[in-house]
Amino acid sequence: MKINILTLFPNIFSGFVAESIPAIAIEKEKLSLNIIDFREYTTDKHRQVDDYPYGGGAGMVIKPEPLAAAIEDTMSKINDKKCPIIYFTPQGHLLNQKKVRELLTCKELILICGHYKEIDQRIREKYVTHEISIGDYVLSGGEIPAMALTDAIARLIDGVLSDSESANTDSHENGLLGYPCYTRPAIFKGMKVPDVLINGHHKMIEQWRTQKSIEITEKIRPEMIKKR
Repeated sequence: MKINILTLFPNIFSGFVAESIPAIAIEKEKLSLNIIDFREYTTDKHRQVDDYPYGGGAGMVIKPEPLAAAIEDTMSKINDKKCPIIYFTPQGHLLNQKKVRELLTCKELILICGHYKEIDQRIREKYVTHEISIGDYVLSGGEIPAMALTDAIARLIDGVLSDSESANTDSHENGLLGYPCYTRPAIFKGMKVPDVLINGHHKMIEQWRTQKSIEITEKIRPEMIKKR
């Protein structure tokens, strides 16, 4: 998979692509990241990409011309003209594991990282196919959401994780939150690992884990139980 990320701050991604799962995916040539500084597409002599909003009000708005030029140039190099163009915004649909798995089937993605108050609405209307939010809060820009989506996708690509079953048993994969996990030592500061996890009875362990997932989900995210 290839992910094209349009941003005004490409250096933010330098550490991200060099560490952990994204780095493994790139090293194994399972994932390719194309970080595009869309400031390079402005024709403004001062390299300005934002301006005051029509109608007044606080904040600045990213101008449509540089973003449109960057999107069109990126699309011209992609064979799949139905490639999703994703804009990260608090107004978007909440990102979930189902959407991550849906996007995993795509050969390429274009991610737009906004900044300042907003991007010009006409970009959203003409180019954007998906608007995504990673939570009910506001960030300075779309770079962190872009990294979150990229990481979520990378760990699901076949051959990236050494144990693919690990991803399949994570929270949200089966509509529930994850179960408690323990490792050695068996006793830590007086707290003992549950006996069921030590007895080697795999069916009982699976039943215990499922029950704990249900209990945790009912307590923390009861709305998820209602959707099952």
